[in-house]
Amino acid sequence: MDGTELQIMSGRCWTELRRPLRAVPVLEAALAGFDDSRARDEALYLSWLADSYLAAGEVEQAATTAGRALDLAHGVASVRPRARLRPLLKRLGGHSGLPAGDAVLEKVAV
Repeated sequence: MDGTELQIMSGRCWTELRRPLRAVPVLEAALAGFDDSRARDEALYLSWLADSYLAAGEVEQAATTAGRALDLAHGVASVRPRARLRPLLKRLGGHSGLPAGDAVLEKVAV
C-alpha cells in the first residue's frame, strides 16, 4: 500500500462517515494522480467522491463525477463500479431537471 492508497482509504472512510468536507479534498488529491489505465479502480474511487459531493449538496459536481465514473466503468470486466454507483444514481434521480444530473441519468438509460 502506498500513500495514494492510504489517501483513498481515508477519503472512503470520511465518505462513509458522512463527512464530505473531509472526504472531498483527500479523494480529489489522490485521484489527481490516476490515469485511465486503472479504469476499474478509478471508477470505484470516483464513486466515493461523487457520493461526498452529493452529501455536501454539490449536486452538479456529484453528477459530473458520477458520469466520469460511468464512462470509466463501461467495458471493464467488473460489475462492482456500476453496483457501487447504482444507489448514488438513484439519489441523483431526485434532482432531475439539472443539466448535469439529466446527462448522467441518460447514460444509465442507454
